[in-house]
Amino acid sequence: MSLLKKCLAFCVALAVLAVLVAGAAAWRWASTPVSLATPQLDVTIAPRSSVRSVTVQLNRAGVPVRSDLFVLMTRLLGRQSLLKSGNYEFRQGVTPYELLQKMSLGDVDESVATIVEGWTFRRMRAELDANPALRHDTAGMSDAELLTAIGAPAAPLDNGEGLFFPDTYLFDKGTSDLDIYLRAYRLMQTRLAAAWAAREPGLPLATPYEALTLASLVEKETGKAGDRPLVAAVFANRLRAGMPLQTDPAVIYGLGDRYAGRLHRQDLHSNTPYNTYLRPGLPPTPIALPGDASLQAALNPAATTALYFVARGDGSSVFSDTLDEHNKAVDKYIRGQ
Repeated sequence: MSLLKKCLAFCVALAVLAVLVAGAAAWRWASTPVSLATPQLDVTIAPRSSVRSVTVQLNRAGVPVRSDLFVLMTRLLGRQSLLKSGNYEFRQGVTPYELLQKMSLGDVDESVATIVEGWTFRRMRAELDANPALRHDTAGMSDAELLTAIGAPAAPLDNGEGLFFPDTYLFDKGTSDLDIYLRAYRLMQTRLAAAWAAREPGLPLATPYEALTLASLVEKETGKAGDRPLVAAVFANRLRAGMPLQTDPAVIYGLGDRYAGRLHRQDLHSNTPYNTYLRPGLPPTPIALPGDASLQAALNPAATTALYFVARGDGSSVFSDTLDEHNKAVDKYIRGQ
């Protein structure tokens, strides 16, 4: 055998050996029990989680797994699309492979439905309709019929917007979707009542429902925690001054299916009940499901005299007291001048 052939044979042998060693190491990792933070853990895996996101959720909950190896194992076994959301119970002694098996089979103690801050009621209904673990008793119901079914009082325009608290709800398989709506509705009523009772004196809000509407505007205007009380303060200041709120998310909500992903100048002249450029005061209903942070901001706004704000483009906003200051901020951050 020539020297070249001997070298090639040796390299192949080394490669095969490396694969065998790597495979043995991988199997040893996959079959070695992980060290749980406590003897028994309940871990909730959110819907539509990627494999890597699943590993993040496991680690945060006290189930330490190596993300790279878990992702590789999942892909090699073809389980990427099989991991199911829900509430899992893991006990001391469970291995990474057993974790994967349990989540692939959907061996959950309870199923989960997650409602996200800023969703519309329409989006909430679509998500619950698509949840395979629920019994869909609301199929075919109008929004008004659904509200009646859970005992909610008639809401303006009967659209149910803003009435349900965004959270993660655990439930047994086969539970009626009406149960989730009822729990989310009652939780929003509880959170809203508590925030209303602790509100800052002198707010230009007559009812808790108006506070809910304002909170929904805050929810859609910013995702930056520190800016929420400032955004709420601008809206409160404008309400006191009799100025139109001029909030784009409300206009977009009013456009409905006519909104194509970008707001145009002519849209600001659309005659809908939600056009806060043309109509004074708050819109007739909330425009989304506000979370607790937005409720708190709406009822305890920052102490500021600002009347304007404009987005910087990084998620934060610039707040101004005068129109001249605001126009300069618009030139800088919107027009790039």
